[in-house]
Amino acid sequence: MNTISLQTIDSYVALIELNRPEAKNAISVQFLRELHECIRDVERGKFRVLVIIGMGDAFCSGADLKERKTMTEPEVKSFLRNINLCFRDLENLSIPTIAAINGYAFGGGLELALSCDIRYANETALMGLTETKLGIIPGAGGTQRLSRIVGIPTAMEWIFSGKKLTSAEALSKGLVSKVVNPLELKESSLALAREISESAPIAVSAAKKAIRQGFQLPMESALTWEQLCYSETLTTKDRLEALQAFAEKRKPIFKGE
Repeated sequence: MNTISLQTIDSYVALIELNRPEAKNAISVQFLRELHECIRDVERGKFRVLVIIGMGDAFCSGADLKERKTMTEPEVKSFLRNINLCFRDLENLSIPTIAAINGYAFGGGLELALSCDIRYANETALMGLTETKLGIIPGAGGTQRLSRIVGIPTAMEWIFSGKKLTSAEALSKGLVSKVVNPLELKESSLALAREISESAPIAVSAAKKAIRQGFQLPMESALTWEQLCYSETLTTKDRLEALQAFAEKRKPIFKGE
């Protein structure tokens, strides 16, 4: 039975559902392999936005500790390499990505969400990088991605203590950008995805690249990088379509050209 499913919503929105609810969507070797393949399929497709959500009452509870207990040290190291490659490929997708945190998101589960561009959560969600309570540290990018999102002191406080955060606490520090009723999370996330999918896809991709890569540069270099990304949009048919639509007082129809 597949633990991950990929669906197409309204032509341009990809929806990945984490479908291992009996294990709180814990990351097993099979789960990770299927997730990585779905991410590759999204990159190969004509999607404009990706939404990831968990089935059941968890987004993703982290690594499958039952399976982990049976692994040898080399197998654990191989798993860590593969999960880092998977999350890096997710982070580096050319399209925007949205994590819909519908419940527990601990350890690798939160690291999965941190690899996305935008995070929404429901009101009952709990999340945290809790690895220090297991005698380890976050090993799938958590120490680096969390500190870049909420700042080093807050990231240190949360990681050192293994703190479990409510969605309200996560919202107050910018870890998530919106908190909604549990019954509204999926539709709210898809609504944002649909709105993004109606923007010019080349422009959205260029904006993502400008933000992601410019963030770590000194301001002067970052502004130069922004101009390079901007230049990618100047010769597109979509830019001309936007100008034509404005003149005709209609909604533009973007084709990603």
